[in-house]
Amino acid sequence: MLKRKYGDRAGWKRVLNREFRQIFLDSDEFTGSITLLQIRKVTEPSFVQYGDTRVCIVDDGYCWLQHFPKDQHYSLTTMFNAKGEIVQWYIDICKEIGIENDRPWMDDLFLDIVVLPSGEIFLKDEDELEEALENGILDKDLYQLAWKEADHMEDLIRSEQFPLLKLSKEHMKMLYNDRTLGGGSSK
Repeated sequence: MLKRKYGDRAGWKRVLNREFRQIFLDSDEFTGSITLLQIRKVTEPSFVQYGDTRVCIVDDGYCWLQHFPKDQHYSLTTMFNAKGEIVQWYIDICKEIGIENDRPWMDDLFLDIVVLPSGEIFLKDEDELEEALENGILDKDLYQLAWKEADHMEDLIRSEQFPLLKLSKEHMKMLYNDRTLGGGSSK
């Protein structure tokens, strides 16, 4: 069974205090849901390692902006540190995107792409995709869809034709500064 991930990340126990908001945007550059999780307080920071680079992806004051594009097979999460600087872009390859009880979600197809501000690109979790195929969690068509979409996304990133990387800061400011947006909640 595919793992369904929601934009509000309501079950995330590491996050003790949060603010969440979302919008649906229909523009020339992007159509879909955008969520912003402002992380006020965490139990402890979280770090990831990419080669020689160690990146903090969660800590007090961090923000996660997630794009759920309509009719696409990826979701983009942009992670900002407490200074508002991008620490990484994280692309989840997914089967589909939807909305349930006004909460955007995506069904994860295991493959992920990480882009660092330095321009480095990392493909992740190929082993999880292979295991999912071997264990019957997904069929050959979904397996091929995952690889096709990952290859396409990498090509777009390398050729600087993936506009959401450039729009992330603009969209973050739009959600962060507009207190009139719907879907906001704190915990």
